[in-house]
Amino acid sequence: MSPDELAAVIDHTNLRPEATAAQIDQLCDEAVEYGFAAVCVNPIWVARCAARLGWPVASPGGASAGSRVRIVSVAGFPLGASRTDTKVDEARRAIDDGAVEIDMVVRLGDLVAGNASAVRGDLAAVVETVHAASPAHLLKVILETAALNEEQMVSGCRWAAQARADFVKTSTGFHPAGGATVDAVRLLHERASPLQVKAAGGIRDLATALAMIEAGASRLGCSTSPRIIQQAGQSHQA
Repeated sequence: MSPDELAAVIDHTNLRPEATAAQIDQLCDEAVEYGFAAVCVNPIWVARCAARLGWPVASPGGASAGSRVRIVSVAGFPLGASRTDTKVDEARRAIDDGAVEIDMVVRLGDLVAGNASAVRGDLAAVVETVHAASPAHLLKVILETAALNEEQMVSGCRWAAQARADFVKTSTGFHPAGGATVDAVRLLHERASPLQVKAAGGIRDLATALAMIEAGASRLGCSTSPRIIQQAGQSHQA
């Protein structure tokens, strides 16, 4: 995989609560420089990213002629324990500000308890809001796989598919149980079809990034993305 091909599947991410405006600007600039698929930011930064990346708010397809970089934001982050109407409102407001992808945290307690109707209902409400914006708008479901057993991960995949989400995602990167693992990505890839898989949480080097892609991830969430691409360039030249 060439550095450009790898960059095109990375969501360059800064979801830290202490992130500053200058750091968000840097995130956007790096995304343009390296050709990352998207920037992933908290909702308060979406409008700033849209302005920095040079495309109009609510642009169909998510980018203007000035930038191919999409904007991803989050809902119910990082706990998943918000009310459904709050998640819907977060998603709608982020889309109004310029986001074209929403990474939403599942109702983790209900997933662990096997409460299918609560999980599906929560997901479906946000999916409907996101998909109503345009065919280009996508919803990713964060399952927090490190906190789940295999049966719970499979249920999360099934209920996300039934709710018509677009992706399942491994992790927020904030849970004490940990982030993405190759085994979890492989399981999601096998059981979430036709949904795609985003691996996130702890992907800090080229070897880990490539292992996640080999396991079936079609998108990566990374906060050290430039370093990964620099490593890919060195490997490609060797």
